[in-house]
Amino acid sequence: MLARIQASGLGEVRAPGDYGLAPVLAIHDRDYVDFLAGCWEAWQAAGRQGEAIAWVWPTRTMPGRRIPVHIDGRLGHYALGADTSICEGTFEAAMASKDVALAAVDHLLATGEPAFGLCRPPGHHAATDQFGGYCFFNNAAIAAQRALDAGHARVAVLDIDFHHGNGTQQIFYARDDVLFLSLHGDPLHCFPHFLGHAEETGEGAGEGFNVNYPLPPGTGFAAWAEALEDALARIREAGCELLVVSLGVDTFEGDPISAFRLASDDFLEVGRRLARLGLPTVFLLEGGYAVEEIGVNVVNVLAGFEGRG
Repeated sequence: MLARIQASGLGEVRAPGDYGLAPVLAIHDRDYVDFLAGCWEAWQAAGRQGEAIAWVWPTRTMPGRRIPVHIDGRLGHYALGADTSICEGTFEAAMASKDVALAAVDHLLATGEPAFGLCRPPGHHAATDQFGGYCFFNNAAIAAQRALDAGHARVAVLDIDFHHGNGTQQIFYARDDVLFLSLHGDPLHCFPHFLGHAEETGEGAGEGFNVNYPLPPGTGFAAWAEALEDALARIREAGCELLVVSLGVDTFEGDPISAFRLASDDFLEVGRRLARLGLPTVFLLEGGYAVEEIGVNVVNVLAGFEGRG
């Protein structure tokens, strides 16, 4: 991705500064953040080998109303699945990734120019106090809160990753200052399975500010773009002042863990359609697992947004 971006001439590549913990704690639970910061050391102190992976969770018949003390139980409390491990450097990587997101949104706020944050690890599966789906801190939520704190009255977070942004939905579900919209594989068939249905529309003040577009496996660009146009219309109607795009390119037809059928050239059109919205826009990287093509697909979205290609 970085090589393709540097070759594209789209703009200067910059390293972020260190924003510290305050922007994280504006979104995430303090005890959860402390757990991530100390998990690796606690895992080693317990004599465990290899990477820290949860293997027991609260369930429907074992609701887990108290947080365990032992690292095995704490992992199960804070993990939403067994897909994501923690190792030496995980916390530092998550901190660096949110710094990338904050630097991108700060550039947009300062200059009005669109920006792309090459975030790794990604963020949209991370909830207030849970990690999973390779995500630890919710970069898009942190960026949206940054824009709100800078004076914007309402921000849209548009998630176009193949997988539902369950963490972003959970964080903003009862709020009306963030409109969250997600186009994704139907959770009846696709990860994360337990959130992302169309009837989930928000609660309390957030009623109507959560919009899901679950689409069947095999969806091609025409049907996907129809959902995108509906999402863009809702963003206009809601009076959003800034757009955060959770940019996953695992909707690509060659992605090994996803099931949509977008071609590389379709990503150019995705960028064009997002540009027609006319909002200050920051793109933050989420998923994409076709390694040879991910740089092409990301740059195509950005080039389309800039009116190139």
